[in-house]
Amino acid sequence: MKLLVLLSRFPFPLDKGDKLRAYHQLRYLARHHEICLFCLSDEDVPAAGYAAVRPLCGGGLHVHRLHRPGIAANMALALLRALPLQVGYFYDARVQRRLDALISDFQPDHVYCQLVRMAHYVRAYAGRLPMTLDYMDVFSTGMLRRAEQSSWLESKVYSHEGRRLLTYEAAAFDWFQCHTIISEQDRQLIEHPRRDEIGIVRNGIDTDFFQPHAAAKTHDMLFCGNMSYHPNVDAVEFLALEILPLVRRTHPSARLLIAGTTPAPRVLALASEAVTVSGWIDDIRDAYAAARVFVAPMRVGTGLQNKLLEAMAMELPCVTTPLANNALHGRLGQDILVGESTAELADCITSLLTDATKATHLATHGRLFVQEYYDWEASATQLEALFEEVKAS
Repeated sequence: MKLLVLLSRFPFPLDKGDKLRAYHQLRYLARHHEICLFCLSDEDVPAAGYAAVRPLCGGGLHVHRLHRPGIAANMALALLRALPLQVGYFYDARVQRRLDALISDFQPDHVYCQLVRMAHYVRAYAGRLPMTLDYMDVFSTGMLRRAEQSSWLESKVYSHEGRRLLTYEAAAFDWFQCHTIISEQDRQLIEHPRRDEIGIVRNGIDTDFFQPHAAAKTHDMLFCGNMSYHPNVDAVEFLALEILPLVRRTHPSARLLIAGTTPAPRVLALASEAVTVSGWIDDIRDAYAAARVFVAPMRVGTGLQNKLLEAMAMELPCVTTPLANNALHGRLGQDILVGESTAELADCITSLLTDATKATHLATHGRLFVQEYYDWEASATQLEALFEEVKAS
């Protein structure tokens, strides 16, 4: 099948959730399909990125650079057209013309569009081309949750954007024959009467790459991820400023490592004798191996936390919130520990730091859990089945 894939970011390096999902799906789909990748980038793509992705794109690789002045102008146009800023940021009329020419030349059998922010590019092809939209997660809910935690003025902006996204997510549904999303929790947040038709396609985890290995434990707790992403910033502030002090009441020398790309100023400000902010780490497995407990106290955001899959695959005992585990579906006390309040989360962490047998049990079962339920090949097979179903209809 000739498959045209549309992405809002170049899918390498794997430092953001959408890039991770796209890269691994491409890796498996490329085995059986001729892939033409059309993606945007608001930063220069390194040579290593091209080297990793180009072999997957037998039908061609097309990267279109977005620049700041154009982005600002396009966001202003989005406001005038009552479109979400998420759409305006990534939509450019010049890029549209390039895509139209590519579609005419490549003649795809199917178009796979990741995220609603890219859906505007193929709106005119609704009913003319077989197309699948991967919502992945629900941007509108993320914005509305962020509004609840923001100042009065910011809350107005995020609420407005969240409502526009809510409407846009529902409208985009009707442009595509097939739809996917990362979890049942997210599917129920799409405001469309036929949302139950959205297929749940989970992420996977490479358990050959992420596997336990011995290393000196330099930190008691770890949080990692894209550290400029608001849900991660919120979670790590909660962990460092509220949870960690409670843990240090019983473990006075407990230390936290915050690892991940582009830490925001609020994250950098958390650095102290008890908190290390590493920034980008060439091999994130080194961070997992250096910690005793992984903590993901997520309070906002949507989707599946890939960081939990990676930590569990490396046999690191994990603590998280109901918001994150509702997407993951880890078994409480067997695969993962869950707490909601500051005190509950601190108690979960201290129990693992105190009881080595409990920590080992959780770590062992966590790896078995992700091995059983999170597989990239199974995810790609689901996508292929959807594409073939549309082709046969």
